[in-house]
Amino acid sequence: MTFPSRAVRHLAPLLVIALLGSPVSAQDTAPVQPKSIQTGTTTPWIYEGSDVPRDKEWVFGKMPNGLRYAVRKNGVPPDQVSIRVRIDAGSIHETDSEQGFAHLLEHMTFRESRYIPDGQAIATFQRLGATFGSDTNAETTPTQTVYKLDVPDINPAKLDEVFKLLSGMIEAPTLTAKGLREDLPIVLAEKREQAAASQRVSEESRKTIFAGQRLANRLPIGTEATLTGATPAAVRAFHERWYRPENTVVVVAGDADATVLAGLVEKYFGDWKGKGPHVAAPDFGDPKAPAGADPNNPVGETAVLVEPDLPRNLTYAVARPWRPVNDTIEYNQGLLLDSLAQSIINRRLESKARAGGSFLYAQVNQEDVSRTSDATFVSFAPLTDDWKSALADVRGVIADAMATPPTQEEIDREMAEFDVVFAASVDERAVLQGSKLADDVVKAVDIRETVAAPETVLTVFRGMKDQFTPANVLAHTRSLFTGSVIRGVYVTPATGEATAEALRAALLAPAVADGSSRLAAKSISFADLPAIGEPGTIVDDKPLGILDIERVKLSNGVTAILWNNQAEAGRAIVKVRFGSGRRAFDANDAVYAALGETALVGSGVGSLGQEELDRISTGRKMGFDFAIDDGVFTFTAQTRPADIADQLYLFAAKLGMPRWDANPVQRAKAASKLAYESYATSPSGVLQRDLKYETFGRDPIYATPSPAQLDAATPEGFREVWEPLLKQGPVEVLVFGDYDSAAVKDALRKTFGALPPRTPIPAEALARVPTVPGDVADTRVLYHRGDAAQAAAAVAWPTGGGSTNLREARHFEVLTSLLNNRLLNEMRERTGASYSPQVGSQWPEDLANGGSIRALGMVRPQDVPAFFAAADEIVRDLAAAPPPAAELALVTEPLKQLITRSATGNTFWLYQLEGATTDPVRVGQLRSLLSDYTEVSPQELQALARKYLTGTRPLRIAIIPEGQTLATSVPAGAATGR
Repeated sequence: MTFPSRAVRHLAPLLVIALLGSPVSAQDTAPVQPKSIQTGTTTPWIYEGSDVPRDKEWVFGKMPNGLRYAVRKNGVPPDQVSIRVRIDAGSIHETDSEQGFAHLLEHMTFRESRYIPDGQAIATFQRLGATFGSDTNAETTPTQTVYKLDVPDINPAKLDEVFKLLSGMIEAPTLTAKGLREDLPIVLAEKREQAAASQRVSEESRKTIFAGQRLANRLPIGTEATLTGATPAAVRAFHERWYRPENTVVVVAGDADATVLAGLVEKYFGDWKGKGPHVAAPDFGDPKAPAGADPNNPVGETAVLVEPDLPRNLTYAVARPWRPVNDTIEYNQGLLLDSLAQSIINRRLESKARAGGSFLYAQVNQEDVSRTSDATFVSFAPLTDDWKSALADVRGVIADAMATPPTQEEIDREMAEFDVVFAASVDERAVLQGSKLADDVVKAVDIRETVAAPETVLTVFRGMKDQFTPANVLAHTRSLFTGSVIRGVYVTPATGEATAEALRAALLAPAVADGSSRLAAKSISFADLPAIGEPGTIVDDKPLGILDIERVKLSNGVTAILWNNQAEAGRAIVKVRFGSGRRAFDANDAVYAALGETALVGSGVGSLGQEELDRISTGRKMGFDFAIDDGVFTFTAQTRPADIADQLYLFAAKLGMPRWDANPVQRAKAASKLAYESYATSPSGVLQRDLKYETFGRDPIYATPSPAQLDAATPEGFREVWEPLLKQGPVEVLVFGDYDSAAVKDALRKTFGALPPRTPIPAEALARVPTVPGDVADTRVLYHRGDAAQAAAAVAWPTGGGSTNLREARHFEVLTSLLNNRLLNEMRERTGASYSPQVGSQWPEDLANGGSIRALGMVRPQDVPAFFAAADEIVRDLAAAPPPAAELALVTEPLKQLITRSATGNTFWLYQLEGATTDPVRVGQLRSLLSDYTEVSPQELQALARKYLTGTRPLRIAIIPEGQTLATSVPAGAATGR
């Protein structure tokens, strides 16, 4: 039963039609009568051996050939169907010589199949309105391969075509020598693009934690030797062995009658027959302690991995054999007790870290890993090279939890958190997207459990409250840390700092219980908090001019955009926009921008520090996300109707009476310093660190702070920079969702309306506009310390866009989609030089102008010139001739469907209208949104390419390995034109 605790563990259709045009309804789908639906007294296959009440919205079936399916009607978003085809085979099913074949087969399945010609899969699904990589995707794990397709704007013909295409892919991929020859470079590029240091740690950690089990040496990506040794016959043999109907589950959730969906599954998968005899899955193996190990402390394999550019991290696992279970209510009650026990320990560990402990963070997490191990993982990051003290401190907190029962107050606190999550799931059930519902069933099948309706989860939880006693939680805590074997891995940047023997000895040493981080009972209520100030008044309240959205102005100048609607019952979004964003900083104080992103909220409000903020929001659905955009700062939260007033109080209090605790700043400094060196371990890390800095002409405010800059930063300096920024500039509050209008307006008066007058944004901040340099003669060469076969290339063209020319900015999205398709075809599909090249447009939403189109690709060092040449040739082609109408349709149709689907949620409308109180043009521009994205002509795109992409040299960035020289010529056969 997929309880959310395992991870702790509408817009009205008329509205969409009014703005975006009438969609084609799926209700006219011609019914195909299924014969294998499990009805009446038949127990659906997923509930066999379980007493969990079935979720009656799902319809289950099992066909004579063994294929199982689960289908349901779901209208979120309208007119979309989400299909998942799960094959019960992944990398753990491979023989030694087949490593990587499950993933390679996934690629070849998309290459060519019974109904899809060679290389036409991307175009085929784009014509159906699906975006490749988002709506059309697949994944391979150790235990399964899952094909995913989200199809928008469905109608009977499209549904029939999609099921036909998918059945041909799964049953009859065309596994030819040509297909293998074309897909192998793509898979090798994907393997090559994985961060080398992180990948080494992952591989070696897996070998240690799962020693003696198949999972130890079977990563889904495989090995270069086995992949290059693949033959069509060998891949076909893997397909015939595992791609069989009895190993397959089809899950469908979408805006069509469940009987229709079941009929389509049976129509297209009913005649499928496996080739040859059924083959049982291999024995995955059990975790076992070494001979002679102490049964009370069975420490087994340990490893110390030295990676000079990675931060310190220590993980140990208490492992038990994984076994299938009967997924009963009693079993799930045990899981809930396990989850609560973990939550108590994690809260204590976080409290100790916040107080300035020996570790930056620490976490306990029980996980059933790939049907291989039922393990409790303990992970933490030592702050210094004294890893032994950090390990002792973490183990001390756990030892205390195992020795002494928690207080009932601690238990009640976590129960309140669980309750709000489960209750919210019930409230939000009607707006759960079909794609998530389908994914949830796939996850349940993979771990051999059932699915439960949100009401069932809440009922089971509330019905067992008398079981959440200190004695029961103590018993479950002890069971979490009892196992067959304990294994550990320590990652350190320093040679000689530790040995495997020293780590083993430290794990064998008795843990000394430490109860200092137990949280004392402290009752905090919003009713007891001081008022922010004298409540203001509403001086203006009128329609915004679109839909039923209101624009409210308070007496102190704060404005609000409010939309009370039932599109997402039980949900509301609150967003606050204030100040001047990134442009508020200069070279001298830019370090505090980076620290503010992680420490500003944690430094508290009024009398509330981070611990008090956590406590006061217990049992509430509240949030406090902070972001720095180019021209504005934002607070954002997903909440519920009952909590909106208190959510507004927290946000307003941060502006009106901020607190300045030092520990969050010190912790943010430590985290940033630990992460800094790891950026250099791969080309992608260097891009993450330097791309914005380079793109904006090496403007210091976009630079990632260095360790020296972080060392120089202080809590006092943090306050000196941020305190005036919280007081500057206009404030706009947006509340979109399900709420009581009168109550929200009253809460606005008492919170944001009570703020003192705002100070103006300084002129020097307003004058700062990020500038992307144009006509750059030389390639910027950056270096990484990772794998010698890895490099990255980036090209940035300065563009317009921004709030003064939103239509052009939207056209950039169409242009970049075209460029992306062409670059993907060249660098991935044709040459195999890059697995995931991508083109995107960035433009400042709150500034008058500025922005860029960027093309990025992970390549081999010798292929960097080819990437630059391909980008040049693609933009020249587009400037020389308008794109064919058929090619343009391949990008405008998915964009149209993306907008149509997004428009069924409040987040879409909030994003489109934020800033409208200071920039009213946005309201009028919303009406042209769909046409701007979908009715642009080939000639307009050609003109856009000529205007911005040619006639000046773009910024080029190459990230290559240290010690290498950038090649200047294009490799033979690469990027030679189409």
